[in-house]
Amino acid sequence: MMFPIADTKSPAAVQAAVASLHGEMFSRGERDFVAKVFGWAVDAFEGRYRDYQPIDAHYHDLEHTLQGTLCYAQILRGRQRAGATPIVQQRMFELGLLAILLHDTGYLKVRGDNEGTGAKYTLIHVSRSANFAQQLLAEKGFSPEDAGIVMRMIRCTGVNVKLEAIPFQGEVERAISFCIGSADLVGQMAADDYVDKLPILFGEFAEAAGYSGTKTMFESAGHLLKATPMFWEKYVRPKLDKDFQGVYRFLNEPYPDGTNTYLAHVEANIQRTRRMSAEPAVVVAK
Repeated sequence: MMFPIADTKSPAAVQAAVASLHGEMFSRGERDFVAKVFGWAVDAFEGRYRDYQPIDAHYHDLEHTLQGTLCYAQILRGRQRAGATPIVQQRMFELGLLAILLHDTGYLKVRGDNEGTGAKYTLIHVSRSANFAQQLLAEKGFSPEDAGIVMRMIRCTGVNVKLEAIPFQGEVERAISFCIGSADLVGQMAADDYVDKLPILFGEFAEAAGYSGTKTMFESAGHLLKATPMFWEKYVRPKLDKDFQGVYRFLNEPYPDGTNTYLAHVEANIQRTRRMSAEPAVVVAK
């Protein structure tokens, strides 16, 4: 079986997969909704929206967003198949789709902002993403209530967010937010090139630290690589299980006891970082 179910380097492929899941879940759904909102997100990341430049952050690029989006739709489909409550209606699924598509628009820079890359906004990207979504959705005719839901969902993706501080307007909104937060973490960490991209992620952290005058948690890309198993065991896993109530289990195929391909890929990546950290460092001649 192909993993992931669509090529996350291709917006069209991910859009088709999500549209198919959307159609399976909501047979009476507006057929072109998925295509429409994917168009908005892709336009934003490719520099065709207002005065925004194309994304120039090298880790938090469009593919990163597509990885999370594909995973989100699969979690929600699995959740519906499992008969989980509260039931997610079509409109809420679609607001969640908007939230995951827009959750990293805070890395976008406007024209004239020429210093460094969007990675410099790492520490404030969540609030920038929420503001971006608010502006876009108002333009597209969404109600302030719907925009508020999307903004709260986006806040769920913040690294240090206190979930109890987010004023969710109901159980469905909270449930979807947990699916979004889970998909954002699992979607990227399960990717085949996750480990290879860690030096790029380190570069983003270093740029953000330099820009904000803070200290980075990691001294080097090698240090980040070495810290990744602990990041998974002490931060991501507990967050997925406790904070986000284990909704990633809806990726188990078949539910409830089948294989969780996403988790298996994350575990394989973590094993790879362990092996690489254990190897003596290759000294590259300057």
